[in-house]
Amino acid sequence: MNCENTATADRLDVSRETFDRLASYVALLERWNPKINLVSRNSLKDIWVRHIQDSIQVFRIAEGAHHWVDLGSGGGFPGMVCAIMAIEEAPMTRFTLVESDQRKSAFLRTVVRESGANCSVISRRTEAIEPLGADILSARALADLTTLMSFCDRHLSNDGTALLPKGETWEKELTEACKEWKFEAEPIRSLTEPQSVILKIRGVTRG
Repeated sequence: MNCENTATADRLDVSRETFDRLASYVALLERWNPKINLVSRNSLKDIWVRHIQDSIQVFRIAEGAHHWVDLGSGGGFPGMVCAIMAIEEAPMTRFTLVESDQRKSAFLRTVVRESGANCSVISRRTEAIEPLGADILSARALADLTTLMSFCDRHLSNDGTALLPKGETWEKELTEACKEWKFEAEPIRSLTEPQSVILKIRGVTRG
């Protein structure tokens, strides 16, 4: 383990065991990325902040869940990172990652096997699967907020919570989504991107 990674582990405030699992995940991603483009080459250079820490903050604001669903998981952010975090911190939480790309799904299943996370992967489009009844639903860089509301309506349990990272245009997206949907939204300022937020959303119904 090099000095840079040790410093990163301290900043993440995780156990040595959790950090080792995250480091193994990063190593897998670096090995697979040239073939299936899990993350951009530029962001790979800063993966611990832009992807790992960015995902951990989603896990930290989630309230206890039996079933956590991550939509459009791609390379596993935030869902796979949260599932790895939960091995020690929320072992009763079951994760479902939804990713329609078969190659990315194969990557995610490899991470699940090697990490031992309580996690399954569904290789289908979000709108084509049966309602999943999630207590917590997350999705990063999948769709605009209006579209995400339709996914929340379908896959969240009645008292479930969505945690949706959004960039600097989040206020505009929120205004647009409110034209079609009713919901409660609490913006939580991102720790990794000052202009970004995580939208904590409950009570989604069609307007």
